[in-house]
Amino acid sequence: MGKVKLGKVAIIGCGFVGSASAFALMQSGLFTEMVLLDANHEKAEGEAYDIAHGVPFGSPIRIYAGDYDDVADAAIIIITAGANQKPDETRLDLVHKNVAIFHSIIPEITARNFEGILLVVANPVDILTYTALKLSGYPENRVIGSGTVLDTARLKYHLGEHLGVDSRSVHAFIVGEHGDSEIAAWSSANVSGIPLDSFCEMRGHYNHVEATDRIAEEVKQSAYEIISKKGATYYGIAMSVKRICAAIIRDEKSILPISTMMYGEYGISDVMLSLPCIVGKDGYETKVPIDLDQDEVASLHSSANTLREVLEEALPEYRG
Repeated sequence: MGKVKLGKVAIIGCGFVGSASAFALMQSGLFTEMVLLDANHEKAEGEAYDIAHGVPFGSPIRIYAGDYDDVADAAIIIITAGANQKPDETRLDLVHKNVAIFHSIIPEITARNFEGILLVVANPVDILTYTALKLSGYPENRVIGSGTVLDTARLKYHLGEHLGVDSRSVHAFIVGEHGDSEIAAWSSANVSGIPLDSFCEMRGHYNHVEATDRIAEEVKQSAYEIISKKGATYYGIAMSVKRICAAIIRDEKSILPISTMMYGEYGISDVMLSLPCIVGKDGYETKVPIDLDQDEVASLHSSANTLREVLEEALPEYRG
């Protein structure tokens, strides 16, 4: 990784997602040093103090509020900073506000000769990961988005509930945009190697199309439902952040659906979206080709086109 401290993580943005991620990472034991940054420095200080008071119940870690000089030697910088998604607002509605915020954040990071991994979590994550990549000029393996890691976890959770089986035994992915055009890749889904339809029938479920349509819609609407009930989503994404960080710090070579650049996979190029990828100490290693049927590939193209249209409006200087 170069001149980085493997035990150090930085989080930029101490709102709901940033602070929940800091809490999850404090409990994980992955790091021995954590620096929190926020436009409101006192907010970062308050979160650092609050979380640090739980350290006696966990693993030793130094947690403090800092500035951009403190992030230079971090192994991973997690960017959660951005305007929150409001009720009735799509992730793509956020784009202009948050692209502007990234125009202030990314140059501060690049000015410090940072050599670790940039993990973008702020929404719309695919657009902002593309923004971070272009503004930073970093190698593409070092700039990744949390993508559909959370959506995929939601899919596994709902399938586990539907089938009465441990969700960790469910192997299925949400691919494409982290948002309204996301796709449940049903054609490659299985439960411990058993094709999904066969396992469903084993558990007494026969209305496959009806069930998969319902579950896919539940996953897609999850964020909107949570936001309508409690104002924001943060615990699920915090656990997703912890999972991605573990894959990087432990060099796990785990397969996670992170957001990365497309180079002709399934006929799609010059847009960032999520497909299963091998993730390790260098960040993104390679995509893992999964079987998608014709309808799923068509939906993936539609998802890419949705993102491409937003990119051309939000980042015209990098398009064409």
